[in-house]
Amino acid sequence: MKIDQLELFTVPPRWLFLKITCDDGTFGWGEPIVEGKAATVKSCVEEMSDFLIGKDPRHIEDIFQVLYRGGFYRGGPVLSSSISGIEQALWDIKGKALGVPIYELLGGPVRDRMKVYAWIGGDDPVEIAAQARTRIVDEGYTALKMNATGPMEWIDSPEQVELAAERLRAAREAVGSKVGIGIDFHGRVHKGMAKLIAKAMEPYSPLFYEEPVLSENNEFLPELAKITSVPIATGERMYTRWDFKKILQTGGVDIIQPDLSHAGGIWETRKIAAMAEAYDVAVAPHCPLGPIALASCLQLDFCTPNAFIQEQSLGIHYNQGSDLMDYLSDPGVFRYQNGYVQLLTAPGLGIEINEEKVREMDKVGHRWHNPVWRNADGCVTEW
Repeated sequence: MKIDQLELFTVPPRWLFLKITCDDGTFGWGEPIVEGKAATVKSCVEEMSDFLIGKDPRHIEDIFQVLYRGGFYRGGPVLSSSISGIEQALWDIKGKALGVPIYELLGGPVRDRMKVYAWIGGDDPVEIAAQARTRIVDEGYTALKMNATGPMEWIDSPEQVELAAERLRAAREAVGSKVGIGIDFHGRVHKGMAKLIAKAMEPYSPLFYEEPVLSENNEFLPELAKITSVPIATGERMYTRWDFKKILQTGGVDIIQPDLSHAGGIWETRKIAAMAEAYDVAVAPHCPLGPIALASCLQLDFCTPNAFIQEQSLGIHYNQGSDLMDYLSDPGVFRYQNGYVQLLTAPGLGIEINEEKVREMDKVGHRWHNPVWRNADGCVTEW
């Protein structure tokens, strides 16, 4: 079995799919993407194809090592995300060739279902409460995630702190104490404000604080951990085990959130999760992307003891207008029941991509870019 062809598809709303086909007809799918840089990642994968054509797709570790170490420059979003999508497709091929789900090749399942959380948006407390009731309680989820704030100054007003706490209070009152509420700071908040907002929100029992500061400021997390009892999470903008090594060593984080389309793929993230387990740290894979990325995450979740919850992109505002289920031949494969996804049992990634739909939407394509936010004084701020 040798790799014969790589095809890339730019599909709405902001995704990039990769199909790797072998000389015997076996194929696998991956999702290499940096949101807003689809064309850049596509070019990177195409460059890497010069090495991949003719190689045995089952030699996943060796291929990873060559792609990661053989290029001299390492890490970062573009290179790591390109490798991630390639690696996902290789695992899909290997699982299909052996007739088993990927998790069976990584030690076997440790659970038969995986808890997932949904995202709710909005800035108005009344709107947030309404979404929490209709999208979370009525649909049977046991956890949600919401924004901590909108744009913020480096040092902002007490009113902004109060508004952040008020939004969480509204959500908590709407869902009660049985539903977990993750709070995503998106790295929008600088450390001076992160301390204030973390303390203001704590009375409403958040499930975790996600990216309370940007990952390049992770040295602040041990300090924040001393002033709040809420678990601290980060990791969506961190790449490979080498990025995660320092934060695990220095502490201050309770949950890591590697993204399987950015951090190096399925096997690399399994290594990251094993490192985290040794530090008594939980795993909640980041996934605001498409069906291939979600299937990759679930394959990891099903064989990883310290994976406790999974993000999925249904309802996320920047994916609206294109449901990830549209690209599946069997939309029921992600069987949601009482806030959980049941064990995937088909070989490889466990999903079947609707290739006709993918090729059709590739003709539409996209040029998605994240918005640029500015504060009242005109200065650029974090999105």
